[in-house]
Amino acid sequence: MTVAFARRDTEPLDIAGIGIGPSNLSLACLFESVPEIRSRFFERRGSFDWHPGMMMPGVELQSSFLKDLVTPVLPTSRWSFVSYLVAHKRLYAFLNANYEAVPRQEFARYLAWVANGVDGLRFGTEIRDVEHRDDRFFLRFDNGQEEARNLVIGTGSSPFVPDWAKPFLGADCFHNSEAKSRLSDLGAARIVVVGGGQSGGEVVEALLADPGSMKELTWISRRHNFEPINDTPFSNQVFSPEYVQAYLKLGGEQKQAALKNSILTSDGLSISTIHAIYRRLYALRYLEPSTLNASLAPNRDVIQMERNCNAYRLIVRNQFDGGIEVLHADAVVLATGYRFRLPDALGSLGDRITLDRNGYPLLNDDYTMQWTGPRANRLFAQNAGRYSHGIADSQLSLMAWRSATIVNALLGRQHFDAEPDNGQLAWATETASAMPHQLRAGYSDGMLSS
Repeated sequence: MTVAFARRDTEPLDIAGIGIGPSNLSLACLFESVPEIRSRFFERRGSFDWHPGMMMPGVELQSSFLKDLVTPVLPTSRWSFVSYLVAHKRLYAFLNANYEAVPRQEFARYLAWVANGVDGLRFGTEIRDVEHRDDRFFLRFDNGQEEARNLVIGTGSSPFVPDWAKPFLGADCFHNSEAKSRLSDLGAARIVVVGGGQSGGEVVEALLADPGSMKELTWISRRHNFEPINDTPFSNQVFSPEYVQAYLKLGGEQKQAALKNSILTSDGLSISTIHAIYRRLYALRYLEPSTLNASLAPNRDVIQMERNCNAYRLIVRNQFDGGIEVLHADAVVLATGYRFRLPDALGSLGDRITLDRNGYPLLNDDYTMQWTGPRANRLFAQNAGRYSHGIADSQLSLMAWRSATIVNALLGRQHFDAEPDNGQLAWATETASAMPHQLRAGYSDGMLSS
């Protein structure tokens, strides 16, 4: 069914977006090809800025630059990463640099360039409250309000701080989202970094590159080891529409198991980061006159943290052998990840939105939240489907495809081709008629029976 949209400025917007991060920026780009949709996106910050606290020297993307805001579904868009390179007269220089992974600073500049040019973005406008009445949403901000028939939430994830660390947050105990502004002035002799993923690795790499007054560095992780991201071709199939389609058909426990099994396709360390850290440790130990004592401790789980005068005392359980250890630190950096949460502006709608056991909104296949309001007024959620849609949902990889899916759902027709590719892997159990020839033959011969 094709949906008719209002065109008059006096009518409500067809859709309003709260938050302008990469996900809603992608959606805004795709809306340019759908002029019948009236959209507007609101952001409390004065301008676009993508993870500024994590932009340390040398950090890289963990996904291909072709997985940008638009290319996977609209490669002719003027807002592609390649278009950005051409517009800035650096395409050939970029190609000749032969990057194995794109510098994150470059991708951040690309995103900011798009945010500066695409229509329908309103920065410096914080949505204070959202109310639903009759057939629309009312978005209130300091100097007015906007009305919209549908909403899309793109406020991203918030830094996750474990309960044991919350009482101590400050200048010498902070989340890695603040690392760039805090590390250079830290001046701590003993530093503990908590978290063995890519973010923790980037903090450790930065500290090792410029130890300053640091004498002891301890890096702890709950994982069995400091493990690399699984960036091989078959593993990367989880970042594909066909995998999402198969994942959506799983039951709750099956989804949890699939998510756990694919964790290192997303949350592992880049090989370049591992090499840089290991080689720097080698140099400090064997090649340079250094007094730095660096310790890498996997299989550790922090039980408790205490303030001890001007320092910290961390009680840690070693999951490898069951022992209890005590760590002393002058500063603690928490590379403990991020969690999605609904923006405060939706507080008045909170009891009408269904959440899962992880505190995430329950999403339908088309990324609409399950809520008690009218079906004609939909609440879309970006970057909130880690448990409902799979591990790729919190990454850049399927950002453009997800935006295309939302556009199609809003229009009620397939404006964008969002159908899965012909995948290399058969994820779900197929009927005999849909099986590849080799499997079908074996099935017919009884070879697949137990």
